[in-house]
Amino acid sequence: MELYATELMGSKAYDVQGNYVGRVREFFIEPADQPNRISHFLLTRGHFPPLVARHDQIASVSVGEIRLNVSERALQLYEPNESWLAVQKDLLDQQIIDIRGRKVVRVNDVDLLELRSNGNTELRLTQVDVGLPGAVRRLLHGVVSPAMIRRLQSGLPQSTIRWEFVNLVEPDPLRRVKLRITHEKLEDLHPADLAAIMEDLSAAERQGIIASLDEQTAGAVLAELDERLTTQIVEKLDPGKAADILEEMAPDAAADLLADLPKQTFDDVLEEMPGQEAREVRELLQFDPSTAGGMMNPDFAYVGEETTRDEVIQWMRSQDLNLEQLDTIVLLDKSASFAGTVTVSRLLLAAPEQSLSELKMEPLLNLEPDAKGEEVFDLFDKYNLRSLTVVDEHKHPIGVITVDDVVSRLVKSQ
Repeated sequence: MELYATELMGSKAYDVQGNYVGRVREFFIEPADQPNRISHFLLTRGHFPPLVARHDQIASVSVGEIRLNVSERALQLYEPNESWLAVQKDLLDQQIIDIRGRKVVRVNDVDLLELRSNGNTELRLTQVDVGLPGAVRRLLHGVVSPAMIRRLQSGLPQSTIRWEFVNLVEPDPLRRVKLRITHEKLEDLHPADLAAIMEDLSAAERQGIIASLDEQTAGAVLAELDERLTTQIVEKLDPGKAADILEEMAPDAAADLLADLPKQTFDDVLEEMPGQEAREVRELLQFDPSTAGGMMNPDFAYVGEETTRDEVIQWMRSQDLNLEQLDTIVLLDKSASFAGTVTVSRLLLAAPEQSLSELKMEPLLNLEPDAKGEEVFDLFDKYNLRSLTVVDEHKHPIGVITVDDVVSRLVKSQ
């Protein structure tokens, strides 16, 4: 029979001789041992010190009653343990992250499965209830009989999440370590989905998640978050940690983030960044954010225009390029001036010995860094561009604006 945490709370517990021991006030999970096993039961009785029954001391479990396979003397006195996850305190009515559904939800109840073996009964947490049935059980618990509650909930729509798709939210970094709570599952989500989830969390919870993510994922998420929230998060990070995250971001995104920080935080973070990254960011910050220079990314792929298709492919394989964002390659002439662009799709379809000068797109579009944002938007719209090269006064390429940068600017301006 299915069991629920709510209906087991307050159940009477009896020892192996049938003596009343107390009532169940809490269940605990020990994540470091078994991530879904109810490892301990907290039993209380009047003014007596609370006791703890281990999972291997439970003979049977039913609604309203728990039987032990040991005497009361075998039980230990309860002592708080930060490495135990309390079902009622830490789960019920708390927010969790549904990894599969990519959203924040509130737990109404917990479903438990009985495993019986050799006179012992273990309870395993199988899923959390985030729907109406769990809410009804909690609302009516202690008011009407469990049998009546079960009849009332039978016709209600179910909404549950399997335990393996649950990511707990714990803002306290020390307790996260003790509970072995990691955010590895979150790192598999798209940064935009994770950013949307974080916007539904409290400031402390957002801080806890960012601090525990790897730097690359954290940087991608910060780039997707609302500017106000991003500033709040980075302000509270250790400057070294913030610098490590910004190093993983595109220079233009890092510059935008730094520009919104208070001067002291800005200086502290920039001081922690390596020389090259810091120089790139400082150079970008010299441009007005609403100009081509303020939108461009100084990291881009470029080759000589007489290079052949096969030579470029071999070069690309040897470089540490962001292949997910690599759409266009900038061409240089013999004087290192802008000579055009070639899309990666056209490159892949070309003959092995064909030079890139034969593949470049027409017309040869570029802008200087002081060009206004409206001019950038107009060119992207008119020519359906995916990228646009920014050149200096000598026509040397200094950066590239991508369609992602344009969309981001348009969204922020709304």
